[in-house]
Amino acid sequence: MYLKHFGFEKKPFNITPNPDFMFLSATHKEVFAHLLYGIQNHCGFIEVTGEVGTGKTTVLRTLFKQLDDDLYRLALIFNPRLDAVELLQSINREFGIAADTVSLSELQSYLNDFLLQQNRAGHTVVLVVDEAQNLSPEVLEQIRLLSNLETETDKLIQIVLVGQPELRQMLRRDDLRQLRQRITVSYHLETMTEEDSLRYIQHRMSVAGQSRSDLFTPAALKLILKRSGGNPRLINVLCDRCLLVCFSENGSQVTDNHVRQARKELWRETGHDSGDRRYLYATLLLVVVILSAGFWFYYQEKNLSGPSLSVEQPFPAAESPHRSVPSSSVLESPVSGATDNPGLEKRLFRLRRSLDRSPDAARIGAAYCALLAIWHLPPLKGGARLAVNDIAHAASTQGLDMASYAGGLEGLLRFNLPVILDLTVPGARGRRYLALTGVDGGGYRYAPVLAGIDRLRTEELKALWSGRAILLWRNHAGLSPVGQPGQRGTDIERIQQLLAKAGYYRGNPTGVFDQLTVSAVTRFQADSGLLQDGRIGPQTLILLYRAAGFFEAELEASTPREEGA
Repeated sequence: MYLKHFGFEKKPFNITPNPDFMFLSATHKEVFAHLLYGIQNHCGFIEVTGEVGTGKTTVLRTLFKQLDDDLYRLALIFNPRLDAVELLQSINREFGIAADTVSLSELQSYLNDFLLQQNRAGHTVVLVVDEAQNLSPEVLEQIRLLSNLETETDKLIQIVLVGQPELRQMLRRDDLRQLRQRITVSYHLETMTEEDSLRYIQHRMSVAGQSRSDLFTPAALKLILKRSGGNPRLINVLCDRCLLVCFSENGSQVTDNHVRQARKELWRETGHDSGDRRYLYATLLLVVVILSAGFWFYYQEKNLSGPSLSVEQPFPAAESPHRSVPSSSVLESPVSGATDNPGLEKRLFRLRRSLDRSPDAARIGAAYCALLAIWHLPPLKGGARLAVNDIAHAASTQGLDMASYAGGLEGLLRFNLPVILDLTVPGARGRRYLALTGVDGGGYRYAPVLAGIDRLRTEELKALWSGRAILLWRNHAGLSPVGQPGQRGTDIERIQQLLAKAGYYRGNPTGVFDQLTVSAVTRFQADSGLLQDGRIGPQTLILLYRAAGFFEAELEASTPREEGA
């Protein structure tokens, strides 16, 4: 109605989530970092609470976009008013496994088999329960039992409970103390600061096609912030009505009088102005179900469409080393953040801010050029401007091959290669990359250096890294991948020779990929920490060349010394 009048291309303050308007405030980025930390470090149970409209759905959407299909298996339960059997059926259906029984033991057995299979494949399984304050104590207990599914060293499923503040109150019940003690990461999402609220309003108007900074007077903005309390959804509702009121009066600028009139229309006030936002919260509750359903359909579309690769995403790896998760004991009480080390939090803030504000410094081309020097190769003209899709061709012109990696840090370090790291920067537009160039007693060396910090600690690297990397390597014998038993050729004979040099193949090379050769490959993969599929892919070849004595560029050390050790 008012779009043309104010010069908007689309509605700026719609309450339904729209990825085009994605905005992460400081509080959203913080809770996102906590979520990512908990999932990547296999903490087990994570709890996130927040009032209606504070942006929990926004954070979840950002999380689901960041968790790559090559690394994670995701399930979202958004209607938790279920009994224990219905819950397990819903979980199994979300993961695409058998759910056509009413037996709890059978459903759990199907789920356990699935989790073990995913663990062997190096995948992290994540279950997100939205609106978890509606769960019954009995169903919460069933969810706790899911966390008992584990190997000797690892939790098989990461569970994220998201809900309103009532969830936190419910978890204080004495009969839920066992569940409460298993929550290792807990975060309450606060409303936005005044600064972020103003940026939020301007951001939405800009995305909608209006760049005017004076559409709302300072007095109007001050009153909007006061009445909304920094709640994103309340800001949307109030700003939308303000524009409508201003339009109805044929105005060109929203004033504080328009805000007062809009508030009267929304809250139907009768002469008093208490500043109480309870009436608006009640109004917002009416749209919570709609928004939850919208998020569910978004999630379903993401899953049903299958894995997708953006133009800035390298191809997925055909094989990945087994994930080796750092052991950590379950805390007796939940932590309020990703770490209790304020010095670490401060350094992470500086690093993320530098990545966010200096995208050109963290381009993949700059990281690629940093690796060339380690390979003793001449610099590539214009290399710093290379895009992701250019790397494979650029590497081939310099005698190198490219392979993708997806997994944990320990698995990556087994290759002992300088690599290009794909980073996770909440709220940043486009991807960010750094080159991991060395490991020594001071930590992980990388390029280009950010914020004057020349080495990263393990916790910092894990917090910044997405779990994906690009490996540059040299295919010395020009061998092709081998996967089918019975294959014949000179490539097979050379592979047998490499296996013999590495001490895994006995007898004369036959040039046939027979069972003896497959067994030798499988043993080598097991000893190297790779997925034991008996096939020869890039990652197996990299380590096989190294074991056979061929030169590969190396990191300076294999394990950094932690500070304070």
